[in-house]
Amino acid sequence: MNSTDAELLLTALAGREEAFAELYRRRQGGVYRFALQMTGSVGVAEDVTQETFLTLLTRGSKYDELRGTLGAFLYGIARNVVMRRLERDLWTEPSDEMEELADGSDVLEDLTRRESVEQVRRAVLSLPPVYREVVVLCDLQDASYEDAAQALECPVGTVRSRLNRARGMLARKLRVADRARCMG
Repeated sequence: MNSTDAELLLTALAGREEAFAELYRRRQGGVYRFALQMTGSVGVAEDVTQETFLTLLTRGSKYDELRGTLGAFLYGIARNVVMRRLERDLWTEPSDEMEELADGSDVLEDLTRRESVEQVRRAVLSLPPVYREVVVLCDLQDASYEDAAQALECPVGTVRSRLNRARGMLARKLRVADRARCMG
């Protein structure tokens, strides 16, 4: 029988290491991708993921299944860790550590795809954090508006309006970058 995330958390909090390992296996990828897409740094994403799950072990008793999913709770923890990290680092320059996404089958297609991916990555990273986080959660992590609202501790309507504004900002940034690429 498969345990729910909430059941695994309760068991993990009671000291069962295998329950924590299963919960980590299920949820680590999403937390890591969120942190990577928010920061652009593999190292920071690894640190955020580790700190998020350590926080879950120490503060997991605050999780309330009636308020939302455990995934949203984890994104909320990860968001707080990322924001503290961004404030501490004063958000300098985005890192080049993000993994390459192209497969290399056709050199021209590969270069074009890499350039497009890099352009989108830079555009997302250039968004103010309040807009970046909704794009990362809703568009890149496929979180529901409700889960994003829980993670961000704001109303669903705020998530929708921030996402709308963020998408507009991204569209403008990508148009400007595309024009610059065509002229250069």
